[in-house]
Amino acid sequence: MTAIDAAAIPSIGPGFRIRPIQPADDDAIAAIVRSCLAAHGLAVPGTAYFDPELDHLSAYYGERPNERAYFILERPDGSVGGGAGLCSFPGVDSCCELQKIYLMDDLQGQGLGRALLEAVEARARELGYRRIYLETHHNLETALGFYGHLGFQRIEQPVPTVHTTMDRFLIKEL
Repeated sequence: MTAIDAAAIPSIGPGFRIRPIQPADDDAIAAIVRSCLAAHGLAVPGTAYFDPELDHLSAYYGERPNERAYFILERPDGSVGGGAGLCSFPGVDSCCELQKIYLMDDLQGQGLGRALLEAVEARARELGYRRIYLETHHNLETALGFYGHLGFQRIEQPVPTVHTTMDRFLIKEL
């Protein structure tokens, strides 16, 4: 897996790069995930805030490259601005789960989240997935609007999951 060419993603700004996660990114992306969740009152058990793999995402996603991937949004200065990943999801046939899609506040609303999602969807298709599932929370209204705008449809929870605080479940055909 190589970096995504920014020119191939019209919504990404100049100087930004989307690339696979590296061990050096682990601390920065874990801090971004925790900061975003805390800002929305979701630094609670049953969210990604307490996921055991959060501090070592590069190892978690790297150990099964035929089922998982995680992308980092790199700022023009080389720092981590956000990330998004995918992992196989056994609750739905031929499906992966969109995981840990988070951006720093100052980067939101610029099309960069969409670019991350496009990178995840492209990798999901390469891995043979036909659907992408996600779980989120009702108070993340901006995120819910973002997902709806990009073709995700609300569904009932397909199977019990580890993120028991999440109460909105969405799916999209790839």
